[in-house]
Amino acid sequence: MEKYIVNPVQVRMKETAKGSVYQAIVAMGFRARQINDDIKMELNSRMADVIPTGDDTDVINHDQLNISREFDRIPKPTFLAMKETFEDKLKFGDPKELQNL
Repeated sequence: MEKYIVNPVQVRMKETAKGSVYQAIVAMGFRARQINDDIKMELNSRMADVIPTGDDTDVINHDQLNISREFDRIPKPTFLAMKETFEDKLKFGDPKELQNL
Protein backbone atom coordinates (compact mmCIF):
# COMPACT_ATOMS: atom_id res chain seq x y z
CA MET A 1 0.00 0.00 0.00
CA GLU A 2 1.26 3.41 -0.91
CA LYS A 3 2.08 5.68 2.02
CA TYR A 4 0.27 8.97 2.23
CA ILE A 5 1.90 11.76 4.13
CA VAL A 6 -0.33 14.79 4.42
CA ASN A 7 1.61 18.02 4.47
CA PRO A 8 -0.77 20.83 5.51
CA VAL A 9 1.28 23.49 3.72
CA GLN A 10 1.14 21.58 0.42
CA VAL A 11 -2.59 21.00 0.86
CA ARG A 12 -3.19 24.71 1.48
CA MET A 13 -1.06 25.77 -1.50
CA LYS A 14 -2.69 23.28 -3.86
CA GLU A 15 -6.22 24.16 -2.78
CA THR A 16 -5.72 27.93 -2.95
CA ALA A 17 -4.21 27.58 -6.43
CA LYS A 18 -7.51 26.02 -7.54
CA GLY A 19 -9.77 28.50 -5.76
CA SER A 20 -11.49 28.36 -2.42
CA VAL A 21 -10.14 26.05 0.25
CA TYR A 22 -13.71 25.27 1.28
CA GLN A 23 -14.65 24.27 -2.27
CA ALA A 24 -11.70 21.89 -2.35
CA ILE A 25 -12.64 20.29 0.97
CA VAL A 26 -16.28 19.86 -0.07
CA ALA A 27 -15.27 18.44 -3.46
CA MET A 28 -12.89 15.97 -1.84
CA GLY A 29 -15.62 14.98 0.64
CA PHE A 30 -18.11 14.30 -2.14
CA ARG A 31 -15.53 12.33 -4.10
CA ALA A 32 -14.55 10.31 -1.01
CA ARG A 33 -18.22 9.38 -0.52
CA GLN A 34 -18.47 8.30 -4.16
CA ILE A 35 -15.33 6.16 -3.83
CA ASN A 36 -16.65 4.65 -0.59
CA ASP A 37 -19.97 3.78 -2.25
CA ASP A 38 -18.14 2.14 -5.16
CA ILE A 39 -16.01 0.08 -2.78
CA LYS A 40 -19.10 -0.96 -0.81
CA MET A 41 -20.94 -2.05 -3.96
CA GLU A 42 -17.96 -4.07 -5.14
CA LEU A 43 -17.56 -5.70 -1.71
CA ASN A 44 -21.25 -6.58 -1.54
CA SER A 45 -21.21 -8.09 -5.03
CA ARG A 46 -18.11 -10.16 -4.24
CA MET A 47 -19.55 -11.30 -0.89
CA ALA A 48 -22.84 -12.29 -2.58
CA ASP A 49 -20.90 -14.90 -4.57
CA VAL A 50 -19.53 -16.48 -1.39
CA ILE A 51 -21.50 -19.50 -0.24
CA PRO A 52 -22.18 -19.40 3.51
CA THR A 53 -20.79 -22.37 5.43
CA GLY A 54 -23.76 -22.63 7.77
CA ASP A 55 -25.35 -21.12 10.85
CA ASP A 56 -22.43 -21.96 13.11
CA THR A 57 -20.31 -18.85 13.78
CA ASP A 58 -17.31 -20.92 14.88
CA VAL A 59 -16.61 -22.08 11.33
CA ILE A 60 -14.25 -19.83 9.36
CA ASN A 61 -15.21 -19.11 5.78
CA HIS A 62 -11.83 -18.73 4.06
CA ASP A 63 -13.28 -17.17 0.89
CA GLN A 64 -14.99 -14.49 2.93
CA LEU A 65 -11.83 -13.94 4.97
CA ASN A 66 -9.68 -13.54 1.83
CA ILE A 67 -12.10 -11.01 0.32
CA SER A 68 -12.17 -9.05 3.59
CA ARG A 69 -8.38 -8.96 3.76
CA GLU A 70 -8.18 -7.82 0.16
CA PHE A 71 -10.52 -4.91 0.84
CA ASP A 72 -8.65 -4.00 4.02
CA ARG A 73 -5.56 -3.26 1.92
CA ILE A 74 -7.39 -0.64 -0.16
CA PRO A 75 -6.43 2.90 0.89
CA LYS A 76 -9.06 4.99 2.64
CA PRO A 77 -11.46 6.87 0.33
CA THR A 78 -10.33 10.21 1.77
CA PHE A 79 -6.74 9.56 0.77
CA LEU A 80 -7.82 8.44 -2.70
CA ALA A 81 -9.84 11.65 -3.13
CA MET A 82 -6.88 13.75 -1.98
CA LYS A 83 -4.60 11.91 -4.40
CA GLU A 84 -7.02 12.59 -7.27
CA THR A 85 -7.04 16.28 -6.32
CA PHE A 86 -3.25 16.51 -6.28
CA GLU A 87 -3.00 14.71 -9.62
CA ASP A 88 -5.57 17.15 -11.10
CA LYS A 89 -8.02 14.32 -11.82
CA LEU A 90 -10.72 15.96 -9.68
CA LYS A 91 -12.24 19.09 -11.19
CA PHE A 92 -14.23 21.44 -9.00
CA GLY A 93 -15.19 25.07 -8.85
CA ASP A 94 -17.91 27.36 -10.13
CA PRO A 95 -20.31 25.38 -12.38
CA LYS A 96 -20.23 28.16 -14.99
CA GLU A 97 -16.45 27.94 -15.22
CA LEU A 98 -16.52 24.11 -15.38
CA GLN A 99 -18.76 24.20 -18.46
CA ASN A 100 -15.96 25.95 -20.35
CA LEU A 101 -13.43 23.15 -19.59
